[in-house]
Amino acid sequence: MDTLTRMRAFIDVVEAEGFSAAARKIGRSKALLSKYVRELEDELGALLLNRTTRQFSLTEAGHTYYQRASEIVREVDSLADAVRESSGDVRGRIKLSAARTFADAPIGQSLIDFAKQHPDIVLDIHLDDRFVDLVEEGFDLAVRISRLENSSLIARRLGPFSVRLCASPDLIAKHGKPTRPQDLSNMPCIVDTNGRSLANWRFKGDGDDTVTVTVSGPIEVNSPMAARAAAASGLGFAILPDFIAAPDLASGRLVTVLDERILSGTGIFAVYPHRRYLPAKVRVFVDFLVHWFRTRETA
Repeated sequence: MDTLTRMRAFIDVVEAEGFSAAARKIGRSKALLSKYVRELEDELGALLLNRTTRQFSLTEAGHTYYQRASEIVREVDSLADAVRESSGDVRGRIKLSAARTFADAPIGQSLIDFAKQHPDIVLDIHLDDRFVDLVEEGFDLAVRISRLENSSLIARRLGPFSVRLCASPDLIAKHGKPTRPQDLSNMPCIVDTNGRSLANWRFKGDGDDTVTVTVSGPIEVNSPMAARAAAASGLGFAILPDFIAAPDLASGRLVTVLDERILSGTGIFAVYPHRRYLPAKVRVFVDFLVHWFRTRETA
């Protein structure tokens, strides 16, 4: 049994957070995975996992080994990808992080369309509204809806993204229409706690500056879909992604306010760790997403 196979087994167990879960995920027996990890520990002369019937955790040595082993396995897989690409055969597994908002919205169809077009590539999609650590948690890439910030990650823009400040006509009739961002501090607002600014909403100021307004209201929720429903029911003003608000804006259940004060510069990006060369399967996936979004922008 080679070290690379044992290494992969260890990584699978760590990422699945247990032997049983890893066995179900990759289709191997729990006993076989346990054997591989035990052999790896014997080979290294160090305990990598603390395991009891109810608990599972990495030792300090295990944490260090997992980080380096993940990098090594990705490099090995990338090399295999490069060889396959030269022969026109791209396959493998892509571990992808994306926001639930992305997958639930119509643009989430891009992931399904890719899977249909590339049956030899498995999309291992993890939906999470937090910003995962791609390197630490072993992701190949992430799709993020945000304002691009300086980081060690490589980012490729997929498409435009904007938000709208929305409210129902009934709410505006009751509380009035804000004429400047500061008015919102005295009006009911719905806070989407997935947003980085939380209850501190940022807008364009009178000049080139920005202004931050602290808001509050009857609901705080970590879902833009729920925030949209609450706004449409007249509970408060809400900042919503344009593709989430679109159906209710079209029907008149919601209207926009302060359009000229909404900050720009956000977008939908594919981000991935800086590597010596990008795995062929990831490059194929990113190229597909770029083309998918471009055709819809020009349609």
